[in-house]
Amino acid sequence: MELLLSASVGILVAAAIYLMLSRSLLRFLFGLTLISNAANLLIFASGRLTAGAPPLIPEGAYAPVGDVANALPQALVLTAIVIGFGLFAFSLVLAIRAYSELGTLETSNMRLAEPRPDLRPDPSTATSNETSAG
Repeated sequence: MELLLSASVGILVAAAIYLMLSRSLLRFLFGLTLISNAANLLIFASGRLTAGAPPLIPEGAYAPVGDVANALPQALVLTAIVIGFGLFAFSLVLAIRAYSELGTLETSNMRLAEPRPDLRPDPSTATSNETSAG
């Protein structure tokens, strides 16, 4: 079972990296979600898969009796799911806002602070215009 789970983690990470390397912001978000799910599966698999009882301590006992499940990976995965959903929701709203402002989700077309070389004004024409206007 652990071999199947580790293969699933590897496939999810490979698909996430493929999506995150594309130039689309929406594909990047889906890759981020996939890599988050892969990390959750990895944490869950690291806690060893056992078919034990829930990790409950009977009244009056100091330790669990018998074969019990490990509660720490379950708590970590539950926390990671909540944080991952919040991150995805925030990123999706950010992507929607970027699309409404810029009209595209392609990251190469989103460079407002760094204009493309073909759109930059020619410095030689800018200085000649300034000198003739003055």
